[in-house]
Amino acid sequence: MTHLLDPSAGAGPTRDGLDAWRELPAAQQPSWPDEVVLREVIETLTSVPPLVQPHECDILRTRLAAVARGEAFLLQGGDCAETFDANTAEGIRGKVRTLLQMAIVLTYGASMPVVKLGRMAGQYAKPRSSEVEAATGLPSYRGDAVNDLHGDRTPDPRRLVRAYANSAAALNFMRAMATDGSADLEKVHDWNTAFVASSPLGHRYEELATAIERALAFMRACGLDLAGMPATHAVELYASHEALLLEYERALTRYDESGQNAYALSGHLVWVGERTRDLDGAHIDLLSRVSNPIGVKLGPSTTPEVALALAEKLDPHKVPGRLTMVIRMGAGRVRELLPPIVRHVEAARGKGSVIWCCDPMHGNTTETASGYKTRAFDDVMDEVRGFFEVHASLGTHPGGVHVELTGDEVTECTGGAHQLTDADLAGRYETACDPRLNNGQSLELAFLVAEMLQAARVSRSR
Repeated sequence: MTHLLDPSAGAGPTRDGLDAWRELPAAQQPSWPDEVVLREVIETLTSVPPLVQPHECDILRTRLAAVARGEAFLLQGGDCAETFDANTAEGIRGKVRTLLQMAIVLTYGASMPVVKLGRMAGQYAKPRSSEVEAATGLPSYRGDAVNDLHGDRTPDPRRLVRAYANSAAALNFMRAMATDGSADLEKVHDWNTAFVASSPLGHRYEELATAIERALAFMRACGLDLAGMPATHAVELYASHEALLLEYERALTRYDESGQNAYALSGHLVWVGERTRDLDGAHIDLLSRVSNPIGVKLGPSTTPEVALALAEKLDPHKVPGRLTMVIRMGAGRVRELLPPIVRHVEAARGKGSVIWCCDPMHGNTTETASGYKTRAFDDVMDEVRGFFEVHASLGTHPGGVHVELTGDEVTECTGGAHQLTDADLAGRYETACDPRLNNGQSLELAFLVAEMLQAARVSRSR
């Protein structure tokens, strides 16, 4: 068995130390059973077109620079673990529409531009805490890029090619939705007919949609040509995922036309997770050498010193919009653990040198007596509130939220406007890994975050 290919395996250019990670500890890599097949797959992935383009990554970085300056807000969301079977037009449309609906609420409610980043088109690999599932004795499911949730759990490198193909298809559909009029502000009522009819919060969205329609009518009455304003008909939508499988990421790392700057072209933004952010590890090394916007997850074990060291390693030149620090402390600890980290990093690097983003999902996972993993919506919102409270006390910008969500009305997280309980989880529990907010819960979160952003803006103006 082999975890990583030998540097001489021919996995692309090796300039500028892009393969230095091969000599470093690499956590959470599958034990691929067939080295020959793995080499063949990597050769294929090295030769195929990249999934995104360097200039798209550069544009995203400029948008994120506005977030770092406190002039915009980052909304990042999508599946915990994408699956090949769920990569359908209906599934993609539901997630994209939920993101757009949330972005409308945030933009209009908080009077602030929103950078829209899907946790989509590449989230096919998952870190696991154990090689074997305690309940079944089977090898752990590591995402569809590695093994099959419902079938053979033996890692199969040929699934990496399927992950690439599914990512390409999802990106193509996302791009189409972003530009074909699906995001037209004049259709904002049509987006959410079912939500308005069924949710206790539907009236709030209806009021917001009506206000937007009135604003557009006013602009037309003033003689403004809305047809000539692309911003009312299309949006910028970017894709992100955890850069977990190093061979896959390396195979899709390419140089721009100058030949000087390397980009991980599997997505626009890639991040390092809590389990793989070892300062001296392979993941941090590889991502430190690419020019994409990048993220790093910081859990409750993170010290201020480690956070600063990660920032210096991943963004030594303090490039605006380069680095997003995704905080996942848990509702009970964020108010205690986050302030010293923010103070230490900003004192050493300057205000706005990184984007602070809240992941209120991963630190709030519990398990019911019947064995369902879930998250309480109240805990999710409490961590977001704590995140905003910390930044308000420090005078820093709460830059974004990173949530696991779906466009379907699943029953995976308890609470919310419909007050789902543990007894409701079995109704539509469909996640391949961790529980996600459904469409209604996602919009409820957006309304509450918009209120917090508006309050933060008023406080700063005072």
